[in-house]
Amino acid sequence: MKKNDLALAKKIASAVKECGGETYFVGGCVRDALLNKESKDIDIEVHRIPPKMLENILDSLGERLEFGKSFGVYNLRGSSIDIAMPRKETATGKGHRDFAIDVAPFIGTEKAAMRRDFTIGALMQNVLTGEIIDHFGGKHDLENGIIRHVCEASFSEDPLRVFRAAQFSARFGFSIADETTVLCKKMDISSLSRERVWEETKKALLKAEKPSVFFENLRIFGKLSPFFAEAEALIGIPQPPKHHAEGDVWAHTMLVLDEAANLRSMAKDPLALMVSALVHDFGKIICTSEIDGVYHAYNHETAGLPIIKRFLSRLTNEKALAGYVLNLAKLHMKPNTLAAHKSSVKSTNKMFSEACVPSDLVLLAIADNRGRICEYVPYDTEPFLSERLAVYEEYMARPYVAGRDLIEAGIEPGEDFSEILAYAHKLRLAGIPKDSALKQTIAYAAKTRKKM
Repeated sequence: MKKNDLALAKKIASAVKECGGETYFVGGCVRDALLNKESKDIDIEVHRIPPKMLENILDSLGERLEFGKSFGVYNLRGSSIDIAMPRKETATGKGHRDFAIDVAPFIGTEKAAMRRDFTIGALMQNVLTGEIIDHFGGKHDLENGIIRHVCEASFSEDPLRVFRAAQFSARFGFSIADETTVLCKKMDISSLSRERVWEETKKALLKAEKPSVFFENLRIFGKLSPFFAEAEALIGIPQPPKHHAEGDVWAHTMLVLDEAANLRSMAKDPLALMVSALVHDFGKIICTSEIDGVYHAYNHETAGLPIIKRFLSRLTNEKALAGYVLNLAKLHMKPNTLAAHKSSVKSTNKMFSEACVPSDLVLLAIADNRGRICEYVPYDTEPFLSERLAVYEEYMARPYVAGRDLIEAGIEPGEDFSEILAYAHKLRLAGIPKDSALKQTIAYAAKTRKKM
């Protein structure tokens, strides 16, 4: 916790104390502190004073910001602390969409903590004394690595908690209590908004050491569908044991996800890399066949693109993400195949040129290769791909023929201009020096236009 945030929290708590109230750190910041982890989100909860009195205190300390008049949630401009009053929430609709929220500053710490989803998030800590308030055994569950719901009635009102349970389990490496698993199995998630599900999914993909745990938990809950129906379809799809002794396509995908998590800090777009790892083999759903006793999935990298597109549209409308994922999924087989055959620089340069982020394509290929169990020692593609990526980047850093060079050489833009530029780009990928490439391109343009 930042020193200035802690100092501000104590100022607020001292002023609240003088008015007869108490102030507590609540939620994730308490959990993280007990786990010796840094917490970016600092939440405090003010008890036993009226909202107007809290507002006067905050006004005396800075510029008060308020989020929803009935929510009782405040902030001071320039700080990262969320300041709230205890409140009661009652579901009035389905899918984490509609809740009646009432500020209730005098309900006491136990009832205030009861609205939290899990015991490890229901811990409170007095800002001034440091005393931990633990009404539901959160410290015990934290020490024993258990995700356990606080209250069956309130937990069941919010189906998003199915995904939060799976996400916390993946992020912290905790197991989910049997009774919480039973509840999650019973809950209907069909009315949840995609935005809420996507937020929990992103946390699992970006923060968990083993994101596979998130999806394995959803599988146990019976809640992969409807949001992850395509991932669920991977279960039971066979693969050749010689290359994939780990089992079906689901097992392989889960291994690839975890391997990608080990590499995501090196990615230009960590989230897109992780999503690519999840969806890269969706084409095997429709392409897998058995020929002479051997399983094959020919052209699954291209056949799977419509499936991936449908999957992504169910979760998010982020067009840049979709473009990246579809691009890498289409190309994911090429790096390891070219490496296995020790293909030419021209071939690897062409592949990298097709990739929206060549370095991330390499990371996906590495995760794909690592995420399998072979009956033999698999070929080591990593040194080859690393070397060839460096070659490609060096080629791309050289001077090259651009559109303005062609115009200055007297080649007027026309319908065939993009074709001429494509020819120049081929020369660039082949490592042809700019002067020579320009001459060859001019000659190509003249020949092409003469035919027209």
